[in-house]
Amino acid sequence: MSTVSLRPCGDFRTSYAADSTIFETRFTRYLAVAGILLLCLAPLVLDAYFLTLGIQVAYLGIAALGLNILVGFTGQISLGHGAFFGFGAFASAWLHNSFGIPVFFCIPLAGYMTMVVGMIFGSPAARIKGLYLAVATLAAQFILEDFFARADWFTGGSYGASAPPVNLFGYEFTNDQSFWYIALFALVTMYLWGTNLMRTRDGRAFVAVRDHYLSAEIMGINLTKYRLLSFGVSSFYAGIGGALYGHYLGFVSAEGFTILMSIQFLAMIIIGGLGSVKGALLGTIFMVMLPEVLEGIVGLLSATSWGNSTAFTDGLAYLKEMSIGLVIILFLIFEPQGLAHRWQQIKAYWKFYPFSY
Repeated sequence: MSTVSLRPCGDFRTSYAADSTIFETRFTRYLAVAGILLLCLAPLVLDAYFLTLGIQVAYLGIAALGLNILVGFTGQISLGHGAFFGFGAFASAWLHNSFGIPVFFCIPLAGYMTMVVGMIFGSPAARIKGLYLAVATLAAQFILEDFFARADWFTGGSYGASAPPVNLFGYEFTNDQSFWYIALFALVTMYLWGTNLMRTRDGRAFVAVRDHYLSAEIMGINLTKYRLLSFGVSSFYAGIGGALYGHYLGFVSAEGFTILMSIQFLAMIIIGGLGSVKGALLGTIFMVMLPEVLEGIVGLLSATSWGNSTAFTDGLAYLKEMSIGLVIILFLIFEPQGLAHRWQQIKAYWKFYPFSY
């Protein structure tokens, strides 16, 4: 049974294509396809609340994967990912409102616009790294926030900008049930593209730059090119996620794209696992579900006689606010490689059971 989900012993690969396949076994490939088909049936069985959570996972997960390609695979750092996410949302709304371009085409175009902006702000990566690069990207966060507030022609200023729903062949995806399919299509497409990118020469160059940039340069890898390219890919993902976010809500306002959102994206990839495609998705699911779980716990405790006191409920409210930072610290201490590594350990335990090794 264990061989259907894990690569069995003695299964030697004789070509690079066979060794870099996305799915280890045919069973896992069939399981993934079946999972996607089941997700297509979700609007038939789930209510709007759970669909909303799923759509949040989709657009935030796409942006989180972009940040993981930059931080986890290439070893760069960005503290302005939330601002790039917001730029994608505004860009898609601006393209439709100003030029009448169909929303379905505005979303990828917004991704490309964000990619250009990301490469401009990522250009210092050609010369600096580490803490200095982190400060440079932090400056990008505040510059874009100021741009959102001042560029009325682009963002609508303090009033914000309307973002019409996705329209395809005359059908408008206005409710959660219909938008679910747009979000699911984008999520599957972007994650497949990201997975394939890591299997290409460019993807291996990203990892080489991360592991040892001097060795990578000796091997002939152009450090400037791949550092800039990683910023571009990361920003493209952020733009796509932001555009989906804007057209799902129907309205885009600058207040939501602060440094806190950038920190939340970092938390997603740290908790999920740096340098892991599925880790980005696992971390996003964790971060989306965490406030919902805490809200449920607070509701249960508030229903008790001792839990209804003001001091206790105030303490729980502060604990909710601190939970994100607390979870990051706990993961860094006890599971620094994230949920993706824990999942690998669970699969290995199942394969070798009842033996420890």
